[in-house]
Amino acid sequence: MLAVPEMDLQGLYIGSSPQRSPVPSPPASPRTQESCGIAPLTPSQSPKPEARGPQQAPFSVVVAIDFGTTSSGYAFSFASDPEAIHMMRKWEGGDPGVAHQKTPTCLLLTPEGAFHSFGYTARDYYHDLDPEEARDWLYFEKFKMKIHSTTDLTLKTQLEAVNGKKMPALEVFAHALRFFKEHALQELSEQCPSLLEKDTVRWVLTVPAIWKQPAKQFMREAAYLAGLVSRENAEQLLIALEPEAASVYCRKLRLHQLVDLSSRAPGRGCLGERRSIDSSFRQAREQLRRSRHSRTFLVESGVGELWADLQAGDRYVVADCGGGTVDLTVHQLEQPHGTLKELYKASGGPCGAVGVDLAFEQLLGRIFGEDFITTFKRQRPAAWVDLTIAFEARKRTAGPHRTGALNISLPFSFIDFYRKQGGHNVETALRKSSVNFVKWSSHGMLRMTCEAMNELFQPTVSGIIQHIALLERPEVQGVKLLFLVGGFAESAMLQHAVQAALGARGLRVVVPHDVALTILKGAVLFGQAPGVVRVRRSPLTYGVGVLNRFVAGVHPPDKLLVRDGRRWCTDVFERFVAAEQSVALGEEVRRSYCPARPGQRRVLINLYCCAAEDARFITDPGVRKCGALSLELEPAEGGPDAAGAPPGRREIRAAMQFGDTEIKVTAIDVSTNRSVRAAIDFLSN
Repeated sequence: MLAVPEMDLQGLYIGSSPQRSPVPSPPASPRTQESCGIAPLTPSQSPKPEARGPQQAPFSVVVAIDFGTTSSGYAFSFASDPEAIHMMRKWEGGDPGVAHQKTPTCLLLTPEGAFHSFGYTARDYYHDLDPEEARDWLYFEKFKMKIHSTTDLTLKTQLEAVNGKKMPALEVFAHALRFFKEHALQELSEQCPSLLEKDTVRWVLTVPAIWKQPAKQFMREAAYLAGLVSRENAEQLLIALEPEAASVYCRKLRLHQLVDLSSRAPGRGCLGERRSIDSSFRQAREQLRRSRHSRTFLVESGVGELWADLQAGDRYVVADCGGGTVDLTVHQLEQPHGTLKELYKASGGPCGAVGVDLAFEQLLGRIFGEDFITTFKRQRPAAWVDLTIAFEARKRTAGPHRTGALNISLPFSFIDFYRKQGGHNVETALRKSSVNFVKWSSHGMLRMTCEAMNELFQPTVSGIIQHIALLERPEVQGVKLLFLVGGFAESAMLQHAVQAALGARGLRVVVPHDVALTILKGAVLFGQAPGVVRVRRSPLTYGVGVLNRFVAGVHPPDKLLVRDGRRWCTDVFERFVAAEQSVALGEEVRRSYCPARPGQRRVLINLYCCAAEDARFITDPGVRKCGALSLELEPAEGGPDAAGAPPGRREIRAAMQFGDTEIKVTAIDVSTNRSVRAAIDFLSN
């Protein structure tokens, strides 16, 4: 079968099968933006996908930044002792009763847009500003989800501060990442004065596994702007998928570092109050102790004692419940080195702890009016932040078996502003509203019944349970364990709901003691050994549009294009990788292209994607243009005939990898065997 590329290709495609050979592109194809007379190239077979291991650079330290929706932090370890993970002990500021190894994802910029502070410092400074002055400052919080929810994400996407002013999202993220960079490098210099910044630090950024390629590229661009790494040393930065990082960490845990929710005593709400799962695995451990081979595997692979109940080939699920999303990954443990294989493509959705905050805001709207809440947030932004902090503190104490009511402080600014705007006091508003489970206490607080708090949690928790229902799919049958991780996994409400929904199925639900730090610590381990996840599943089908020879009865008549006496089928979707396809780390899909003209400096090829595995045409429902592969060419040495080939027959061979956390591409000029600058852009659609 013959095939040529279409849609801005400006170069010739060589197919991967023996039956596919290059032919000239019809010079006036209706879907080609410019006529470029692509010259034919001698037919050659593209090699089959080839797996090769990633090359490791000699980094002396790995620094991971867990950039979360509600809280963020960093950790690091040295290559000389990779499993000794160093954490930030305590951030400045903080709330009573809350661990401070992470800091709120809050950024404060001056009225001029310059960086002022991040985290607790930003939040507390903004809190102390005069209400009128605060209206001019740019305060951003929980802004990470904007990257996931924006369908047309670009480098020009804007973020809105709480005062309504907008700023380029790329600059906002860069400010935050630059803060962590400077903080981490300062701590590293104090611990290891001889450490050189350049070329010795590998940086790791965590992102949800359900994020698409544009969002991942956006984070990388923000890291470039922040100065974490340069484009020339892109390999210094790894993008880690959050549930994967948690999985890498959980496989290292010992039994005393985990809690089994099935052994939870009724009425208990705190993580530390449950019994360990040692007794649950005692019988399995005794069986393994009798098996010298199995025990040797566990020791030599460095896998923690938990895997006394998991043999090579066994499966488990990691549910990362964070501030903005729930992320699920299903892994299988492989021997002989304890590597991981993904069994089902990453899944999840926007069901995070901020959903509870949104439900609280909607509740306030029902009581005081949506227009008032909108006006208050815009005109008294600092006071609104105070209110959300007060709710967060009470949210953390909510539990399924709690019987007492919860009091939530209303800032004086809220009470005074409502009296001036509404003409009466908040107590009157509560009495007149249809919300019966929220009252006004004699101490000047909102008094919520436990039923009211449960109702705020219910939509988000139910959404998480629905996503975890993927366990019923045939691909993930045989799962033994569910690791519940992430900041929201600290919630007793969520823990109880997950155990109630899944415990009856015989699934063991376990929670690490340091549940909120699981992803951060796992990201450090991933940075030290990124090859630990050996096989991943492609979340989408990727390919390009090509022209094939038209076959009557096979191709639709409306796809027929006749040019120079030849019959072509247009818009054919040439697939690189299919959705749900297993792709090994380092596995390559190779394609060759030929510049259309002598002296051509750039080849641009549109990429398409879809969720379906069997799409035939780029015009099928659900197929969309998602990016572009660009090949930047150097002038051919000695002119177009330097390699002994006729003009226009210069072959550029591109190799794409779909088995990593990001889609990667490299290319070489076959005639010179030199590297060609290649990139895939997902942000310029």
